Amino acid sequence: MSKPGDQQLADMEVDPSAAAEEKPAVRFSINVLELMREAQMQHGLRQSDYTRYRRYCSARLRRLYKSLKFLHGRGKYTRRNITESTVTDVRYLHIVFYMAERAWSHAMEKKTAGTNAQQRIYMLGRFRKAVKWASLFSQLCSVKGDSRTSLEAEAYASYMKGALFFEQDKNIEVAMINFKNTRAVYEELGKYGSIENQLLCRQRIEEVEPMIDFCSHKLGGSSLQAHELLDTANDLLKAKMEAVLSETRSQQAASMTEFNWLGRRFPITNAKTRVSILKAQQLEKDLNGSATESIAADKKLGIFDKIFSAYHDARSCIRNDLASAGNAENIRDDLNGLDKAVSAVLGLRTIERNQLLVSIAKSKFTKHRDEKNERITKPEELVRLYDLLIQNTTDLIDLVSSGRNKNEEENSFIHEYELKGLAFRAERCFFLAKSYSSAGKRAEAYALFCHARTLTDSALQQLANSPDKALIQDLKSLCDNCRSNSCIEHATGIMEEESVPLKLSKGVSTMSLGDDKTKENKYLLDMLESYESAIGEPNTKGPCRIAQFPPPFQAVPCNPIVLDMAYNAIEFPSLENRMKKEKKGLLSRFWG
Repeated sequence: MSKPGDQQLADMEVDPSAAAEEKPAVRFSINVLELMREAQMQHGLRQSDYTRYRRYCSARLRRLYKSLKFLHGRGKYTRRNITESTVTDVRYLHIVFYMAERAWSHAMEKKTAGTNAQQRIYMLGRFRKAVKWASLFSQLCSVKGDSRTSLEAEAYASYMKGALFFEQDKNIEVAMINFKNTRAVYEELGKYGSIENQLLCRQRIEEVEPMIDFCSHKLGGSSLQAHELLDTANDLLKAKMEAVLSETRSQQAASMTEFNWLGRRFPITNAKTRVSILKAQQLEKDLNGSATESIAADKKLGIFDKIFSAYHDARSCIRNDLASAGNAENIRDDLNGLDKAVSAVLGLRTIERNQLLVSIAKSKFTKHRDEKNERITKPEELVRLYDLLIQNTTDLIDLVSSGRNKNEEENSFIHEYELKGLAFRAERCFFLAKSYSSAGKRAEAYALFCHARTLTDSALQQLANSPDKALIQDLKSLCDNCRSNSCIEHATGIMEEESVPLKLSKGVSTMSLGDDKTKENKYLLDMLESYESAIGEPNTKGPCRIAQFPPPFQAVPCNPIVLDMAYNAIEFPSLENRMKKEKKGLLSRFWG
């Protein structure tokens, strides 16, 4: 007879097969972004070596196939597909991931190497293969992975799709949507987890944002300039941006038939010359635009370098045309005039770049040393920069005034830069006086400050009707600085001159007849117990008496001569018993 408790236990028993069916499936966890970043940075992409990374992906896939015994047969290749039922180990998901990475790295390898029409078709096929494997990876992770793995895999697949549409130059809106989805996922994931994971998400967002900006720029809704997009772009975006910008310049250059400079028009017949000049003019617009104040000084210098490169390319094209022009006088005159105009613009931009360097140096000249130990500009460096400006101004004036029949615009341009050259000479004289003042030469510094003030007054008188108000304001402040510094140098010189008799009497009172030579020959190492200075008086350039160099000669005892007297008296043992004896035959023994 069963008891009530036994009946309850029997009711609670569960069929083992039913329990196995109700057991939840194992969910795999992969940090996709960390796995991708670690593989890329350790195997070539730190140096943008896509070939090395592709080879690593192939080797990694071979190891995964072998460890899982998921081989495709011997001799005859038989593909074994990875499905949801196949994924019983997390390494199956790794296989799909590295397949996508291998296809993507192969496409980027072809992209960075430069492609023709046939290679571009192959490259797009590799991108499609990467999208296929990334989509399969996202699908498998949504079923077999946890929620975070599924979300990261979805972001990975969205990035691959955006890269494909981006490279095809079709459906730019779809590419931008995929990139925005990728950014949204990593923005959410970057709010949680460890500091390393948040940093990786932030880096991924920074990689995606320039591509979104470019898509928006392509659709006509971006406020970024072209050089700003290129500064923040990755390898794929830089190549795409350069291709688009060169195509746009070629289209715009088709309508550019002449170059205007100081009221003169010079025809441009060479397409390469038009493209180079148009590129330089677009960079000049970016440099002188409304947002130029927000551009850092280093970026401005980079833009100037690109402008110089573009104008040098234009000049080389013009020189090649001159070499092939022959004896056609009209063509040679036009090309010579165009070369002169481009050279003048190049000289003008060189002056602007050197003025930017002067403004950077002046900002550091007035600073004191801060916590970062930033190096302070010396007045000699500013003197050197103003020497360059004066030389550039002189060369530009000589170039523009070299023609016989000058128009009014050229004459006014020459007069303007003659006055700027006078202002540069006044600034140079001021900082030269500063260098003499720092060396303690008061009379020379006072004379130079007065001369700089004279040059400044002369420039101000000639610039009375000039529209350049900024230059006039700079010259007025320079005149005030010259006046105040000349007064300071005058007062400092008088004070130092009045202190000379006191120093002289103090020196005479400490003089003695017998100790002059010994005092002159004493060095710091010889008088460590006394508090006498070995550096010398301030504002003098006398050598420091720390130690005598080269040191004086000292008598050193010679080493004793050791003769080996026992060698001749030693009797060495015989070694004949150790020597190998030669075996002789019968005939040799008989004949000896």
